[in-house]
Amino acid sequence: MRFVKTCFAVAALSACSATATFAADIDPALTAIVEARSEEDRARDSARHPAETLSFFQVEPGMTVAEALPGSGWYTKILAPYLGSDGTLYGVDYVARMWPLFSFATEEWVEKRIAAMGDFDNKVAGFTDNRIKAKGFTFNSVPEDAVGSVDRFLFIRALHNLNRFEETAGTRTQALASVRGMLKQDGLVGVVQHRLPESAAAEGSDGSRGYLKQSDVIAMFEEAGFELVASSEINANPKDKPGAEDVVWRLPPRLRGSEENPEMRAAMTAIGESDRMTLTFRKK
Repeated sequence: MRFVKTCFAVAALSACSATATFAADIDPALTAIVEARSEEDRARDSARHPAETLSFFQVEPGMTVAEALPGSGWYTKILAPYLGSDGTLYGVDYVARMWPLFSFATEEWVEKRIAAMGDFDNKVAGFTDNRIKAKGFTFNSVPEDAVGSVDRFLFIRALHNLNRFEETAGTRTQALASVRGMLKQDGLVGVVQHRLPESAAAEGSDGSRGYLKQSDVIAMFEEAGFELVASSEINANPKDKPGAEDVVWRLPPRLRGSEENPEMRAAMTAIGESDRMTLTFRKK
């Protein structure tokens, strides 16, 4: 991969960033792993572009990679076999105090979410038998051996809730401070995030609707001691034009709100998954 300098406008500000252009093919080993997954997992590749995204983030076998909020493991199923037996994969989840802040949270749901990271190594072992080193923890329980060890930290659709509860619980500030401490000096942070148009009102742009403005994401990383080094439109979808009240979950795969409305469901399906920014940062 090579980088070329390009200028882009963010809100009223103009800035220069390195935009990646691929001068070489994606690693065939990565392509093979992506194509070997189940039909259900591959069904979302046209919207998520996993091989292109991981190549843009310059993820390579043998690296130590941390994945924020790995969830059911859609990306974990790619990362674990690709990093290989010489690699390390960390699953990093929200701090325990954050889960009860969700309006729909029940005691049972919170307990399951808190317990999930303790089982991350077993989940990884279920995805591959290559004996990759794996460990799960939270942003406020980073083990000592992980500090200064991470080559790539990935936030894939995982920033909006951290920002959503920043004002009440300082969740974003604490998380980015932990990330900075975990990264090697030459490590990179890769971000894929649902993108709100820069022209949208500030109200509702805090992540509560699932969206963040790209300028706000860049600003939050700069405030935390990072600098933007590359941006890409790999995961862009110009059809997604959210209105003032629209949440990202109205779109596939959730299609929230259109369960009993076939016409709306068809309209949301035609839009496809969300418009997403794809950014790379390094610590200053």
